[in-house]
Amino acid sequence: MKGIAGKVAVVTGGSSGIGLATARELGKAGAKVALVARTRERGEAAERALREEGVEALYVQADMGKGEDVRRMVETVVGKWDRLDLAVNNAALGDMQLVPLTELSEEEFDRVLGVDLRGVWLCMKYEIPAMVKAGGGAIVNVSSVNGLSGTPMGSAYVAAKHGMHGLSKTAALEFAKEGVRVNVVCPGAHRTPMLEGVFERISPGAPERAETQYYLPRIPMGRIGRPEEAGKAIAWLLSEDASYVNGCVMTVDGGMMAGL
Repeated sequence: MKGIAGKVAVVTGGSSGIGLATARELGKAGAKVALVARTRERGEAAERALREEGVEALYVQADMGKGEDVRRMVETVVGKWDRLDLAVNNAALGDMQLVPLTELSEEEFDRVLGVDLRGVWLCMKYEIPAMVKAGGGAIVNVSSVNGLSGTPMGSAYVAAKHGMHGLSKTAALEFAKEGVRVNVVCPGAHRTPMLEGVFERISPGAPERAETQYYLPRIPMGRIGRPEEAGKAIAWLLSEDASYVNGCVMTVDGGMMAGL
C-alpha cells in the first residue's frame, strides 16, 4: 500500500478484533501505531505482540466516552511522534443490551450513543486539527452493517451507527480542502470477541447455534469473516491507493447487504 510507511496512526479499540488486525496491517506497511483501549492489561499485551512483530507500537489507555481522555490520547500520540496522519475510530461497546426499544432505559441508550457515536465525534474533533497541522491525513470510522438497516433488539447500537455515517460524511465535506479524507467501513460478521459475546447472549450456552442458525444463512459467502479481512480494507482506505476516495461507506460483509 502506498503512503503508509513512516506515517503515524491511532487505532481506537485497538487491543483485539478488527482494531488489532488493522493496527497489524498498518504496522506491516511501515506505520507507527498507537493502540487505544480502556483495559490496560489487554492494551499492553497487544502492544507487546506488535512490537514482537517489528511494529513501532504504543499503548494509550483512554475511554472514548470521555472527552478529556480523547484529547489526551491525541496529545500523547503527537507528543510521542510529533504528528498524526491516520486514524481508525473503531472503539464500540460490546455489552449493549439486546432488548426491544420500548424496554431500553434512557441510561442505556445514552451509554451506547456516548461511546459509539459521541466518541467518534470526539475523536474527529481532536484528530482532525492534528492532521491539518501535519499537512493532511485520513480517517476511517468503523461502523457495521447494522448501520445500513434496522436490527431488532439493537436500537441504540443501530442509531449510533446510522448517525456515524452522517457525521463522517459531514466531516469529509468540511475538511476535504484541508487534505483530510474521512470514510466509513461497515463490517459484517467477523470472528471477534465482540461477536462471540453476541452469539452467547443470543443463544446462552450454545453460541454455535446463533452462528449457524442466524448468521450464516444471511451471508452469501457462507462463512464468518476474519478480522484481518476488514483490517486490510481499512488500511487500503487510509493509503494513498485510495487518495480520491472520500465520504465513502464501504461494506466488508461477505455479500450480506447485497441482497437487501
